[in-house]
Amino acid sequence: MGKDVIIACDFDSAEKTFAFLDKFTGRKPFVKIGMELYYAEGPSIVREIKKRGHKIFLDLKLHDIPNTVKKSMAVLSRLDVDMTNLHAAGTVRMMEAAIEGLTRPDGTRPLLIAVTQLTSTDQESMEKDLHIEKPIADVVMHYANNAKIAGLDGVVCSPLEAGKVHETCGEKFLTVTPGVRFADGDIGDQKRVMTPAEAKKIGSDYIVVGRPITAAEDPVAAYERCVAEFVG
Repeated sequence: MGKDVIIACDFDSAEKTFAFLDKFTGRKPFVKIGMELYYAEGPSIVREIKKRGHKIFLDLKLHDIPNTVKKSMAVLSRLDVDMTNLHAAGTVRMMEAAIEGLTRPDGTRPLLIAVTQLTSTDQESMEKDLHIEKPIADVVMHYANNAKIAGLDGVVCSPLEAGKVHETCGEKFLTVTPGVRFADGDIGDQKRVMTPAEAKKIGSDYIVVGRPITAAEDPVAAYERCVAEFVG
């Protein structure tokens, strides 16, 4: 499985999204469609971006009772995305149900990954807000192992945790890591961050990069810089 850079298309309209994607006249980047864009435009935005030749990570972070997640994943599987996700906190049974729903009649399915802890979460907020008092690294590894037990392909985690996830769950268990910023960039509201080169070194399989590319003066050049630093 080759490494890749996924651009977070965190826009609130199709118009803004396509104005951004139209800048990429060469290679078609792997893109992430999150809640903001999906809720604004619905499934049609997924179909149109797919038609343009992009791989898609549909980032909706499902978390509900197993049967609801199973039925929802069955709907999402028909959109022909390449990757989607859910919250590992929803339990092993929920994750197993998600796999059941996501798998098409022919046996194929998108990659399914689980969110362990959001990269905006730190030890203090986890203890204060969630009443989880174990070290955040232990919590992430426990959730990652649960995802592996459930049959998922990998997890979303901080790049700071990617190496440990591979040690715990195996090299083939994917790590998809947001919280990546250039060394000379602003970290924004992320609390656990790393540069593309550092993420590569520590073993991330995919990095998800938003504002350092989408808000750049030259987004294509910023994307190519990311690819050069992370993929080589």
